[in-house]
Amino acid sequence: MGKKLYVGNLSYSVDSEQLGSVFAEVGNVDSANIITDRETGRSKGFGFVEMATDALALDAISKLNGYELGGRAMNVSEAKPQEPRTGGGGPRRGGGGFGGGGSRRY
Repeated sequence: MGKKLYVGNLSYSVDSEQLGSVFAEVGNVDSANIITDRETGRSKGFGFVEMATDALALDAISKLNGYELGGRAMNVSEAKPQEPRTGGGGPRRGGGGFGGGGSRRY
């Protein structure tokens, strides 16, 4: 398995196919994915490319970091391992319980 690269500062018009074809000029690409917003389907402006070998990945970083695609200079670097996802962002504070309010009449 090859090395995964992070590609940032992408134009929102760039799709996975375009991204893959740019990196294919350096060497064999295993995969190229633009990350999209789950709700709108629009590009988030970054993606990941997996090169066939570590050597090709390093070559791609040196040749394509700063390369202009869709009018913007790409940021290409080695992807950091994805952190395990947890259930959420910290303790949840429930809104339940017994609400206060005005004075009670007995």
